Amino acid sequence: MTNSLKIPLSGPISAQLRIPGSKSLTNRALLIAALATGSSRLEGMLHSDDTRYMTQALEALGVRLESKEGALLVKGSAGKLGPYSQEIYVENAGTAARFLTAALGLGQGPYLLDGNARMRQRPIKDLIVALDPLGVTVKDINQTGCPPIRIEGQFKGGKVQLRGDQSSQYLSAIMITAPCAAGDTEIEIVGPLVSETYVEMTRQIMADFGAQSHWLGPKNLAIKGRQGYQGREYQIEGDASSASYFFALAAITGGEITVLGIQKNSTQGDLGLVGILEQMGCQVTWETGQVTLKGGPLKAVEVDMNSMSDVAPTLAVVALFAKGKTVINNVANMRIKECDRIQAVTSELGKLGAACAQWPDGLSVEGLGNLRGASLATYDDHRMAMAFALAGVKVSGVEIENPGCVSKTFPDFFETFLPLLIS
Repeated sequence: MTNSLKIPLSGPISAQLRIPGSKSLTNRALLIAALATGSSRLEGMLHSDDTRYMTQALEALGVRLESKEGALLVKGSAGKLGPYSQEIYVENAGTAARFLTAALGLGQGPYLLDGNARMRQRPIKDLIVALDPLGVTVKDINQTGCPPIRIEGQFKGGKVQLRGDQSSQYLSAIMITAPCAAGDTEIEIVGPLVSETYVEMTRQIMADFGAQSHWLGPKNLAIKGRQGYQGREYQIEGDASSASYFFALAAITGGEITVLGIQKNSTQGDLGLVGILEQMGCQVTWETGQVTLKGGPLKAVEVDMNSMSDVAPTLAVVALFAKGKTVINNVANMRIKECDRIQAVTSELGKLGAACAQWPDGLSVEGLGNLRGASLATYDDHRMAMAFALAGVKVSGVEIENPGCVSKTFPDFFETFLPLLIS
């Protein structure tokens, strides 16, 4: 893809589309199927950079994968990963890095896990500390609390305390590994838990493959060892985070979009954006396996997006076209994603002439200002590229730098997005 992409203006769109599979569900399903007894068939999985690094790592660890008739066949390892003497490289795939760090405690270490320059800035210290009493010794080689890391020892289970205020992926990593341990695991979450909906997603997909977990109280989760997972056929639903850009497109153009392959009772927290857009003035209709959103005059909102911080940049762009000041609260973990997303959003929307403010765990955007075109940096962050593209639909002269970074989770985003626009 070119180094920059000019986004054309659009009137009200009208479309129906099916979104690629959920990244969060794909990487969970890949690892769980790899740890299962027997074979699994994964339908509808996402093919992107993040899922490719997970599949490459699993194959390096001896898991047999085969693409067949649009699905992926996974021959499970019965909870025993193989040795690998070379580096396991995950680029900037946060789920792959965190989930594998725990799961490699079921293997024949030592292992070395590393990523790109940004991954070397993304913290994993809380997970390192939590794995130690469970039998897994993880060493941050540069003593930064970030990759590269060396992993050895056996995940035996036990009782552990884990901070919940930085990333729910640390908790999900331990949860996914625990059913394959020799002993039981009990996790006490210390402090608030961010992105709690993703923990429920993990519990659900674990149960789908035969492993149960139980809340002993609001902060204590228990998982029995020696449960293992059972291979099965598994359908991965569409990605709610990826769908957010199309819901937003309908909202800001006053158009209508129907997204197929998403359920109202989904465990994907990012689907909560639909309800926020409804508060802002959109009409939403749910049917079996699909949702339709119709745009209308938009008004600002103040919202807590702790459970759906990945779609906060989407809302920030929608806020440009809503009457009043939109305030997004309780999203501190946006600062440790693929980039500092709070800083990136306020900086780039400021280039358009928007009045934005930021603080440690939130941001605000004034709507209906005098906006002008600009070239917007994307910080090698897929979500910045996709969110900022929305602005160009309503503001003349917006260019997206490095649009190819969408390959991380939605390689065909612009091929899907641009044909929907109505000149």
